[in-house]
Amino acid sequence: MKKALVFSDSHGRLDNLLEVMKQYKDYEAVFHMGDIEGDADRLRRATPYPVYIVRGNCDYYGDLPMQIVTEFGGKKIGLCHGHRYLNYNGVDGLRYWAMEQKVDIAMFGHTHVPFLDENSSPVLLNPGSISRPRQERKIPTYTVMAISEDGDIEFEMCEYKKRFFS
Repeated sequence: MKKALVFSDSHGRLDNLLEVMKQYKDYEAVFHMGDIEGDADRLRRATPYPVYIVRGNCDYYGDLPMQIVTEFGGKKIGLCHGHRYLNYNGVDGLRYWAMEQKVDIAMFGHTHVPFLDENSSPVLLNPGSISRPRQERKIPTYTVMAISEDGDIEFEMCEYKKRFFS
């Protein structure tokens, strides 16, 4: 089983994300969908595992790529922030981009609202925002993705609640 942590929209406030990483001992990669605002190197230094980060619409400085297509756990994964593909009609533009990339999973951010469509091909995933959530209850969110040896994919959509005592 290969496990990855998926984040988006930390907006220069990496503390929640780093706290989540401490809670998991068995992940093998970190995916960040952008709007990290200057914290890319800090995130990379926080883990020995591969870190994939794309540029968001608020990432003005640095050389982050606009999109990444990579392989993890035998699945082809596409990452983008989403601001170039989302519109008021929903995720159709993003789905078209993902189909062009021939990915199994398309990850995106930008909306600060968690979203998972496992019934489409490719699967569409937005982990929400780890720092500035916009969904109804305004709780920071992230996703744990696990891919089994036989290719089954599980997504756990998680809420982050600050722990005051360890």
